[in-house]
Amino acid sequence: MNSKVMSIVIVGGGLVGLTAAASLRRIGHEVTVLEQAPEIRAVGAGISLWPNALREFDRFGIGAEVAAMGREVDAWFFDPAGRAQRPAGYDDSAFRFLFVPRPRLSTVLADAVGRTRITLGARVTGYTETDDKVVAHLDNGASVHADLLIGADGVYSRVRAQLLPDSEARPHVGNFAWRAVVPAGDERPEGTVLTLGPERIRGGYSRITETETMWFISQFGTGTLTGGKRDRALERARHLAEGGWHEDLLRMIAATPEQSILENQIMVVPALPRWTSRRVALIGDAAHGLSPHIAAGGTLGIEDVGVLRNALETTPNLRNALISYEQLRMLRFERVRTLADEVENADGPAESARRYAAFSHWMLTTAPTV
Repeated sequence: MNSKVMSIVIVGGGLVGLTAAASLRRIGHEVTVLEQAPEIRAVGAGISLWPNALREFDRFGIGAEVAAMGREVDAWFFDPAGRAQRPAGYDDSAFRFLFVPRPRLSTVLADAVGRTRITLGARVTGYTETDDKVVAHLDNGASVHADLLIGADGVYSRVRAQLLPDSEARPHVGNFAWRAVVPAGDERPEGTVLTLGPERIRGGYSRITETETMWFISQFGTGTLTGGKRDRALERARHLAEGGWHEDLLRMIAATPEQSILENQIMVVPALPRWTSRRVALIGDAAHGLSPHIAAGGTLGIEDVGVLRNALETTPNLRNALISYEQLRMLRFERVRTLADEVENADGPAESARRYAAFSHWMLTTAPTV
């Protein structure tokens, strides 16, 4: 067992970076988080967390608090005529997750880390690695010395850019998403309505608090985009509202101010030849940023934290611990990418629902338990 207390610098104060900091601090390491933004802030309104992520929160004492702030979602798939699509052969756990408000989760995680251990406005430009230390360099000329540097700085990771040149995030061609948070109305409050429509369009909504609902639309193979953001979202949502089905979704989008709509070209990180070096490790989207259509990117990033923590706890040598982490996670993500591609390329609503259930069932039944 590795009993050495290490100094660890984590680049990135998002969901996975803060989770890593809180988890590694809990086992005694000296942790510093470097976040380039002027405050801890969440991207997006809510996040889906599966049980494999919640177990990691339990390990450092915030599981109950996170569970209390979230809403359990029993997700249902529908076709554009409103016919339910839930494939046989899977129990309800393959469709149930916790939907958590991102801003509240970020606050809880930052408190678990300790605010004094988070440096805001800290833009990392690169690092220097030697046999006995790693030094993070900041754009203001300052530097931070550590035993281990963890790159949790997302799909546009500067840490990954230095570790693996030519590994920049790439557009998932034709894959766009639209979303916004609106006041809750008379839509179904009990769970997510995700409709799988023609032209590879999907969309729906989920209640994120008692008073707020988030709607979302996505499409693979969008082609040329015309009009404003709301018009683009509405044009695609109409394909999901055949015969009056989903009028509530159309109403939400039509009532959303243009400036409140987020429109994103989906960016992905290519499969990497390695995730680590002697004293550097990538986690979360910095290592494996994927299309959000599998709704499990955050959960899988939190899984990274648990595997890395276990490797550091049980392997005496740092390099061997990082190699163990890298091998386990890269092997798992080979399968994640295969299953994600199968969901993306499914033919029709029934096949999409079946392939998604196959993915979530696999993810849950094969998740690390340490």
